[in-house]
Amino acid sequence: MQSAYEAELALGRINSDPAQLAVLPELERVRFALTQPVQKTGFFKRKAEPIKGLYMWGGVGRGKSMLMDLLYEQVDAAKERWHFHAFMQWVHSEMTEVRKTGVDDAIKPVAKTLSDRLRFLAFDEMQITDITDAMIVGRLFENMFEAGVVVVTTSNRPPTDLYKNGLNRQLFVPFIDLLQDRMVVHELASDTDHRQGRLSGSDVYFTPLNADASAQMNQVWTELSGGREEELTLHVKGREVIIPRYHNGVARAKFFDLCGKPLGAGDYLALSEAVRVLLLDDIPRLSRQNFNEAKRFVTLIDALYEAKVQLICSAAAKPEMLYVEGEGTFEFERTASRLREMQSDDWMSAD
Repeated sequence: MQSAYEAELALGRINSDPAQLAVLPELERVRFALTQPVQKTGFFKRKAEPIKGLYMWGGVGRGKSMLMDLLYEQVDAAKERWHFHAFMQWVHSEMTEVRKTGVDDAIKPVAKTLSDRLRFLAFDEMQITDITDAMIVGRLFENMFEAGVVVVTTSNRPPTDLYKNGLNRQLFVPFIDLLQDRMVVHELASDTDHRQGRLSGSDVYFTPLNADASAQMNQVWTELSGGREEELTLHVKGREVIIPRYHNGVARAKFFDLCGKPLGAGDYLALSEAVRVLLLDDIPRLSRQNFNEAKRFVTLIDALYEAKVQLICSAAAKPEMLYVEGEGTFEFERTASRLREMQSDDWMSAD
């Protein structure tokens, strides 16, 4: 893992960080363990010690996802990488299908589906905020661990703070104990917010819509994604919401992708939970001619604002001039104000 990290340094994709260097031995431990063949148990064979996973936690922008991705690339085993929110949406969908077969306990078949197809599972941004997820995730992980699946995850908080102050949290505590037993918990205690450093002093709102705005959006995207991207699929109430470009908590989409389609508050809330930065291209002028799109845009901005998602966008006009005529101009004043506030350097750190 040391050589892979040094290769990223040489390419200029990352800056050396003592806290990141300190976790490399744990990443190498997991990588090496996964190169060993699975030991099958028999009458005269002792059961092999399970491979401990890794739980990396720390503040936003400390490089947790980058390090996990680095490990993921180096692991030569059946593997999958999920954003935790998207994973739980998939789990709910699979459980719904399993219940249609008359099975009482839908968690075991879902866990078996996963353990049959992979040995290594990487999660980005583990967080538990929903009582239903809290009740499911413990038994799901217990079954996966028992089947030998090795889990590496990132989170903004330690295991002991997961689902903090949640309803019936005492029922969730055994899962916290399970995580601490089956995973090495490592705090990425860096003083540097690498993501914020890349945006420091940078514009986050580009207008008007022209070649220069497009070039600047592309430059920001390259800085934040490192030239890597994939499609992100969010499962929301049985539907799929496609985010065309995603990497390491950063998403990019065009205005039409999010506001030109029949999406609603639930979709935007799911997006806000799944990403920390959103690049939104080509926001047009809004009026009675595109009133539905304007309403969705207002809902999107509200969701991003409440979730403290960093918004970087290109638009046809300044916030106050985006919606100047037609029904809804008065209501849009709040959206314009929020767009202005979200451009300030200290907005992300404000309470």
